[in-house]
Amino acid sequence: MAGPRGAWVLTVSLLILIALQIFVQYRINVWNRSIFDALQARDSGAVLFQALMFPLLAAASVVLAVGAVFARMTTQRRWRGWLSGHVVDRWLANGRYYQLNLVPGDHQNPEGRIAEDLRIATDAPVDFCAGVLQAVLSALTFIAVLWSIGGPLSFRVGETWIVVPGLLVIAAVAYSLIASALMVGIGRGFVAASERKNQAEAEYSYMLTRLHENGESIALLGGEQEERAGLDRSLRQVLRRWRQLCSQHMRTTSVSQASVLVAPVIPVILSSPKFLDGTMTLGEVMQAASAFVFVQAAFSWLVDNYPRLADWAASAQRVASLLYSLDSLQEAEQGEGFGRIQRGEMQGAALRLHDLSVTLDDGTVVVNEADVVIAPGEKVLVVGESGTGKSTLVRAIAGLWPWGQGEVRVNSGSKLFLMPQRPYVPIGTLRRATTYPAPADEIPKEQVAEALELVGLGHLTDRIDEEAPWDQILSGGEKQRLAFARLLIVRPDIIVLDEATSALDPPSQEQLMRMISDQLPATTILSVGHRPELEAFHERKLMLERRSGGARLVRDLALASRRSRRARPRWRWPIRMGRNGKRRQAAE
Repeated sequence: MAGPRGAWVLTVSLLILIALQIFVQYRINVWNRSIFDALQARDSGAVLFQALMFPLLAAASVVLAVGAVFARMTTQRRWRGWLSGHVVDRWLANGRYYQLNLVPGDHQNPEGRIAEDLRIATDAPVDFCAGVLQAVLSALTFIAVLWSIGGPLSFRVGETWIVVPGLLVIAAVAYSLIASALMVGIGRGFVAASERKNQAEAEYSYMLTRLHENGESIALLGGEQEERAGLDRSLRQVLRRWRQLCSQHMRTTSVSQASVLVAPVIPVILSSPKFLDGTMTLGEVMQAASAFVFVQAAFSWLVDNYPRLADWAASAQRVASLLYSLDSLQEAEQGEGFGRIQRGEMQGAALRLHDLSVTLDDGTVVVNEADVVIAPGEKVLVVGESGTGKSTLVRAIAGLWPWGQGEVRVNSGSKLFLMPQRPYVPIGTLRRATTYPAPADEIPKEQVAEALELVGLGHLTDRIDEEAPWDQILSGGEKQRLAFARLLIVRPDIIVLDEATSALDPPSQEQLMRMISDQLPATTILSVGHRPELEAFHERKLMLERRSGGARLVRDLALASRRSRRARPRWRWPIRMGRNGKRRQAAE
């Protein structure tokens, strides 16, 4: 996103427009005095002149108000665009969006904080700054009006005359301060109530998203009732938080509504003695009433905006908590606090783990002092019991896990590609899902179709450019086949497979592994898996064993060379039926 320079220009323009609005409001206030004085004097010419003047003042007020709305909302849009880009950049950098799931902290539902809380956190300050400036200028302008036309109030107590200078000014300020104090006292729980409501809304939205994303698994298990029960509990929590917020709104509304009703009456009552004794005209009374309302509105700005201020404070706090967690991850990346795994390049070997220890963010050791050298083109299998840290180790190798000590060095210029157990399928066409993370338009359609054929998804080649919810359409095994198709397109130098064939049956696993060996013979492969059949496609086996101080690589076994094994028949995918009912040969 572009920098905030344009937002600063708009901000200055907004300030100028606000100043002009106050000037037009002052002219309308003077017009009120003139028109009522003309009516009191029964001066038809003056009344006609003021009647002709009002459309011009009204037009100027409307034009300035529209311009202020444009400047304000455009400023909000620019600031939001810049800050959203800044936060998203930090969120996506170095896999932090993934690492947030692994560390404690107040950063739940980061997507909701970025989409909704950040919008409020940037929109509200612009409104508040504009409102405060308008309130200050309005208060200064119309206090001067009240002082000039209201004058002092004189009254007699016994034999003594008491003079109160600027009575209307004192009354306006006192009234506004009392109303504001009442609002602060009554609404002191608004911030906490707003924050609890926002968190409950985010959790409810997250549960709905999870239900949508995992619809197939839920439907197959018949979990609708359990999901409904969970949604009902979350919704009840949302409604409970809204009830608490409603209570706060009711109390603050009672103050603000009473303030709106009483404010216009006070100046009329206070001005009536002077009007009755002839020292104040009807126009001056109406001008004083109008000015009193402006002053009261300026001083009562907090009364009118306290609910929004509380909502902004809650949203800003949620965004700040997310940024604090991102700061903590950045400190870990810079080696502050607990140790950080060092990454670098090297010549000769494809991959080197040198005294590599992988820890949790609190320093707990998961894998301890792994020391391995993998040659270019070598195929290595990592095995071990569940919970020994195999997946954590491969994420450290891929650079997604920063906590630990030691070094991970990759061959200079080599491209490393990690295949997780659950491949990600983006929204869009099947072509985009196949070429991801490369842009779909950079890969020829024929190359995509060939990759799909080779991994056993040839029955989908006629739907390559079809936009559909492929994440829901494809089965778990088909998603893993799709991930292998990406390998054929990316053609990396080093592949890290994390249970990448777990959803496939053994024959399909064998066919895919042999296909990768044939299509990418020079590629280095580091696999994590449990199935003994995988040994046939690897030359070495590393065994992780759980120990008290963290799992350790206890064995480095040489497997029988694949080239010395008995030749197997050329692999062939089974016959599949296409959408047109014709038999298709997937690959040979």
